[in-house]
Amino acid sequence: MLPLIRLNKVTRTIGDGVVTTLVKNIDLDIRGGEFAAIIGPSGSGKSSLLYLLGLLDAPTEGDVWIQGENANNLDEAARAHLRLALLGFVFQFHFLLPEFTALANVMLPMRALGKLTDQAMESRARRLLVSLGLEDQLHKVPGQLSGGQRQRVAIARALANEPMVLLADEPTGNLDSASSDQVLEIFRELVDETGRAIVMVTHDLDLAARTDRQIRIVDGRIDHQ
Repeated sequence: MLPLIRLNKVTRTIGDGVVTTLVKNIDLDIRGGEFAAIIGPSGSGKSSLLYLLGLLDAPTEGDVWIQGENANNLDEAARAHLRLALLGFVFQFHFLLPEFTALANVMLPMRALGKLTDQAMESRARRLLVSLGLEDQLHKVPGQLSGGQRQRVAIARALANEPMVLLADEPTGNLDSASSDQVLEIFRELVDETGRAIVMVTHDLDLAARTDRQIRIVDGRIDHQ
């Protein structure tokens, strides 16, 4: 079976004149039903690797394959559609729109994709929020929610278009230990119950140890996977 995402000999550099290599010569497969953590020292290229997996950045060299399609052959509009349809993102900061309710925030990716009616979008958003224990928070704006609740809304939003892969960049970085545990439990249930893949960047080795696979990156290269 083809991996959901495959990086083949991927390198990313930035800068003119003085060139900085963020990741170098990376080979990596992400398959359905796995929960992986990207770990490594600060500045080692963890987030850069995640952004390449999520088509947020393009490689300088090498190929990124999404479900057997080479994303390097797509223009930016097609890449953006692929991100919206097949990938979900959760970041350290929730990036919820402050003037929108939790329900409206979760509906935003569905509106952007444009496949569902308003009624179907609201029904799915409501179902996601209820499944994450937020049934009493649907009509509250982010400023009325706790940090843990806001991150759960962000997770629901990331799942709105039923992505095959959820990519999370330090998703517990601003949370207390109880909320961090809750996020990890949600991720574990998603992998076990839906067969999605989750790839999470984290500096917390205790959290990383609770995933199925630890991908260690050092100086832009995979040291262990």
